[in-house]
Amino acid sequence: MSLQLSLLQGYKPLMHFSRSQTVARLVTTCAFFIFLTYCLVLTSTANARPPKRILVVTVTKGFRHDSIPMAEAVIGALGLGGGWETDFARTDEDIAQKMTADALKKYDGVVFANTTGDLPLPDRAAFLAWLRSGKAFIGVHSATDTFHGWQEYLSFLGGEFLTHGPQVEVSCINDDPTHPATREKEWGLTRNVYDEIYQLKGFDPARVHSLLRLDKHPNNKTPGNYPISWTRVEGKGRVFYTSLGHRQEVWTSSWYQVHVRGGIRWALGLEKGNDTPGLSPSLTR
Repeated sequence: MSLQLSLLQGYKPLMHFSRSQTVARLVTTCAFFIFLTYCLVLTSTANARPPKRILVVTVTKGFRHDSIPMAEAVIGALGLGGGWETDFARTDEDIAQKMTADALKKYDGVVFANTTGDLPLPDRAAFLAWLRSGKAFIGVHSATDTFHGWQEYLSFLGGEFLTHGPQVEVSCINDDPTHPATREKEWGLTRNVYDEIYQLKGFDPARVHSLLRLDKHPNNKTPGNYPISWTRVEGKGRVFYTSLGHRQEVWTSSWYQVHVRGGIRWALGLEKGNDTPGLSPSLTR
């Protein structure tokens, strides 16, 4: 899919918006193109090896995020210089054709980009076996709001959506400033983010490698450990999850694109990063 086509899917005709909305969208689009050009130049050497292939799944059986077209555009565009080719599963028919045990063999990983509910996988056991064989799983935002009744999937992912409050600005603590998804150069040791912040259940910090977290409840500010992003390894499979990505404005932000790009590249084995599970150093002092 071309970058131009991907972007067109993410935007409605400008005539449908007011002058101020049109200007805002044009500014966002320009910033988007500038950052993508930077990524393409910066990572031109990444194409020295054959590109990986990922399948981006955006099928929903519950709430459907209006940021999904932008998510598809960003992941596809970042792959141009990031070392992967992107295919999409947008319908039940796509899943039936592209996610059988045989069809999955041509992919190196899968992205659940704001999926929700019980997706019609042809063979759940074969899907998890494929992931554990050495493939990449990238879960974005409501990937934890997917397959609520399938405990093996939730255990593989590392957590399950419980609830969320109003969208809010939070200060994300960077637990691994050396990881490709959260390098200090782009992320610093903390970063303020405005998004819809998930609270999770079934999360055990001893089973994941923490990348981002909060040290207080996003809305009522009660002290505690609230995970935002992590990695984990199961079998030979690599999992990268971020709960950020509800808002379209998050997807068009350069810091978030660095986050997603680094997470995908780590999960695909294109960049190294610590995956040692356990509590972050700041929580174990």
